[in-house]
Amino acid sequence: MRFGVIVFPGTWSDGDCYWALGSVLGQEARYVWYAEADLSDLDCVILPGGFSYGDYLRPGAIARFSPVMAAVADFAAQGKLVLGICNGFQILCEAGLLPGVLRQNHHLQYRCQWVNLRVETTEVPFTARSKRGQVLRIPISHYEGAYYADDATLAELEARGQVVFRYCTAKGEVTAEANPNGARNNIAGIVNREGNVLGMMPHPERACEAILGSEDGKVIFESLWARPAASRR
Repeated sequence: MRFGVIVFPGTWSDGDCYWALGSVLGQEARYVWYAEADLSDLDCVILPGGFSYGDYLRPGAIARFSPVMAAVADFAAQGKLVLGICNGFQILCEAGLLPGVLRQNHHLQYRCQWVNLRVETTEVPFTARSKRGQVLRIPISHYEGAYYADDATLAELEARGQVVFRYCTAKGEVTAEANPNGARNNIAGIVNREGNVLGMMPHPERACEAILGSEDGKVIFESLWARPAASRR
């Protein structure tokens, strides 16, 4: 697969994503500058973490208007894969490609720590190589990562199987104590209705090498090029 890693002014996890994809996972990747408008050579676009445009106004609010986001919207509409990580998740919500918003952590603290994620569905391309209920150990690094949506939206997300990852204990139990930011329903990642756009707050690109403490993030990326046909929407 050929990946594009979008770089906005203020992005800083682009290098991590590029390294994980190319040097660790052996895939072809290129950087995509925020002013680009042609993504036709790519199979998957990644919006990495960071502080796009300094998080002015609120995270993702300015990046949402970058020229590349019109191309990302068209890319997604074609059924191609889009992955937003941390700030990328915030941008996707601001752009209307995913429902809901990311609020300040309930304890009003920036958190950089390991968390456990329970895989809630394997019916999307991003988790096709995992098992439902599998627990992944992946780090977070955010201040505004508490997922919020109104009751009606939450009910729809749950009913349609759009919740992909949920914060949990190492044993897979979904508890308040396992929730690092106060996200509603312990939600750590969701997809759009079509299943080809994923937003998640944890950083799988930082969990692709044993030396970093976990290789669990690899299953998310590897699912994209090794998924069985039955898992494609």
